[in-house]
Amino acid sequence: MAGGHSSAAVAQTGNNPFLKVVAALSTLAGWCSAGMIVAAVAITCQMIFVRFVLNGSTIWQTEAVIYLVIAATLVGLPYVQRLRGHVNVDLIPISLAPRPRFYMAILTSVLSIAIVSVMLFYGFDYWHFAWDRGWRSDTIWGVRLWIPYLAIPVGFGLLLLQLIADLIAVLTGVDKPFGLE
Repeated sequence: MAGGHSSAAVAQTGNNPFLKVVAALSTLAGWCSAGMIVAAVAITCQMIFVRFVLNGSTIWQTEAVIYLVIAATLVGLPYVQRLRGHVNVDLIPISLAPRPRFYMAILTSVLSIAIVSVMLFYGFDYWHFAWDRGWRSDTIWGVRLWIPYLAIPVGFGLLLLQLIADLIAVLTGVDKPFGLE
């Protein structure tokens, strides 16, 4: 839908406690993501003021904005999945009868879970490597890289939970495949 979403587009939770907890976590991740975007915009404004009004140099601002926007993207993944806000082409699911649509939803969910699980595994490994080796950025600020890299396993971990919740909701009949009647 252009310009927004309807309540039907949001992944349903029913009375399932697991689905409700995952929905709450995804919503919290969405708020955190929005907060990171607001912080990035505020830091950008401060950087512009320091550079062009005070004629000073900036040390940490550009790097902070980059890390915040990347983290906001990764941490915001489960919220966008919960709202079904990702770009999708639903021509095939719409044209299918309910039973094949159900099986297609299961297949795409399982494949998505598998892919995101691989991303989570390697993302955690990369984060842990940066943590273990004490990596720092090559800039004057010298950020400990495990801090911004933490967004990788957190974002993909929460996305994995949301995908599992979506699969459970379809399997238990709480939600319809692809949100379609």
